[in-house]
Amino acid sequence: MRQPFVAGNWKQNGSLSQNKELMSGVINGLDSGLTVKVAVCVPYIYISQISDMVASSKVSLGSQNVSDQESGAFTGEIGCSMLKEFACEYAIVGHSERRAIYGESDDDVAKKFTAAQKGGLIPILCVGELLEERESGQTEVVVERQLSAIINSSGVASLKDSIIAYEPVWAIGTGKTASPDQAQDVHFFIRSVIAKYDESVSQSVQILYGGSVKGSNAKELFSMQDIDGGLIGGASLKSDDFLAICNAAG
Repeated sequence: MRQPFVAGNWKQNGSLSQNKELMSGVINGLDSGLTVKVAVCVPYIYISQISDMVASSKVSLGSQNVSDQESGAFTGEIGCSMLKEFACEYAIVGHSERRAIYGESDDDVAKKFTAAQKGGLIPILCVGELLEERESGQTEVVVERQLSAIINSSGVASLKDSIIAYEPVWAIGTGKTASPDQAQDVHFFIRSVIAKYDESVSQSVQILYGGSVKGSNAKELFSMQDIDGGLIGGASLKSDDFLAICNAAG
């Protein structure tokens, strides 16, 4: 039985005062009986603040990115050992915005995935297709290519110590929406790709949905057989919205 997981991705948002209000609401609002694992992935500059706030709570901490290098002359980069000092457990790698806006290739993502695991972090690997790729019937080709980059680099067993997040980029900020059945279809396909290498890994790895999850649609999405939770963007910036999603997950 896979444990449900909900991770908030704040992206480039927050302030010291806003963060305090948001996290106080989340920490105090989480039902003690929930079985869902909850994490927040925050901008680097706020990791110290949030680390202190979640230290004695049920909320875990993650970063939105990580360097593929341990240390050295890499201006602007943040390594795993630095994140671990602030009790980070997770690191998002391959987010669609990193791929599309900042040009990260499948190979770049694979290197960061490997570095995160080597450095003691759990990578949250993002995969998903653009609108033009969806409309041209390339969804499965793109997703399998992105997964294969990790499998070929680190081996399929590495996915046991990771989380996968499917982001239908075409359904984020475009006015188009992915139905629960459409999301389920891709989640099932992700498991089928992994199963070609190792059936047990395919059934144990948590796969999150990252396409505009809200309190109003979370329960239906999370009821799908292969959807184990969500990677939440905008709704993670309001405690009531984020709590509604966490409650829907279990």
